Amino acid sequence: MAKKALIVVDTQNDFCPGGALAVPDGDQVIGPINRLVEEFTAQGDIVVYTKDFHPGDHSSFKINDPAGIWPPHCVQGTAGVEFHPELTVSGPTFYKAFTAEADSYSGFGGRIEADNEAQLLEAYLSEQRVKEVVVVGLALDYCVKSTAIDAYQLGFDTSVVLEGTRPVNVSPEDGDEAVEEMRELGISVQ
Repeated sequence: MAKKALIVVDTQNDFCPGGALAVPDGDQVIGPINRLVEEFTAQGDIVVYTKDFHPGDHSSFKINDPAGIWPPHCVQGTAGVEFHPELTVSGPTFYKAFTAEADSYSGFGGRIEADNEAQLLEAYLSEQRVKEVVVVGLALDYCVKSTAIDAYQLGFDTSVVLEGTRPVNVSPEDGDEAVEEMRELGISVQ
């Protein structure tokens, strides 16, 4: 039987209440994610994690680039870059956007170590013979959506569990639009 993978996207302190770029109710995903981690682990399936891992001079930060749209967040060496303390971590972490000029909403831009020679998420999942992925984490309308779309376009049978994600909703309809966009592509959103 082909293996499944749970991709836990950016469930970091800075995206939870009190963080630099807090997602409303972002900490409410921890319980559902931990239950999925336990389920996947018990079945012998794969769990992987992604992290925004920005340097302080990252180009997506408003303070560094007039085209930047975000406040500084998930900066290397800060508490904000760490996973939420209640998150069960049971698998490798893939680091993304770890140089000033590189950005990636998608976990498929992540590498298993923060350097340009390290293994990419797609290669890791292929090596593990994963055919199906379930995506959860933060935020639904940015990194979760981008990760799910990339997974689908790379040929993985892809689903998103809504209980395990929340939108940042820069505009109030962003979360709903993200769900609709994914469903139109053929991604299962439950």
